[in-house]
Amino acid sequence: MNLSETLEPIAQFFRSLNVPEPIVHWGHPVMMGIVVFVMGGYAAWAGWKGRLTEDKEAAIKNRADHRKLMPLVVLFVTLGATGGILSLVMQKKPILESPHFLTGMVVLGLLYLNGAVSLSGFGGNKPGLRLFHAYLGTAIAGILVIHAVFGIKLGLSI
Repeated sequence: MNLSETLEPIAQFFRSLNVPEPIVHWGHPVMMGIVVFVMGGYAAWAGWKGRLTEDKEAAIKNRADHRKLMPLVVLFVTLGATGGILSLVMQKKPILESPHFLTGMVVLGLLYLNGAVSLSGFGGNKPGLRLFHAYLGTAIAGILVIHAVFGIKLGLSI
């Protein structure tokens, strides 16, 4: 049994709710765009500002904002990936074949890795791990831009 067949009973339930097609088709990209670019963008900016600002109070505030928001961003991105996959199943489209799916899975893996680095206390507050965390987060943001382009392309093709 493949993933689409496994998820079909859930998709049938959501189809039975008669959700309008534009919401099924475009709901995932709209909601994820808000999470990734608004919430994630602010959280990433706060992380860098907390790292680079010389104002100690501003640095503390920005790091606190980053620390509070990024776990929520990761949670919402994870839930959004689930919703995106389910949306494709509801539309009877292939799941695992698109570059959008592949970049999404890469992003999730890298987000979890970056979270693990943070949760480790940066290996005892090692500057190299803090730097790795910052640059990996920036790379993730770049991959998310590419991911969004693939997603728009996918959405327009189905």
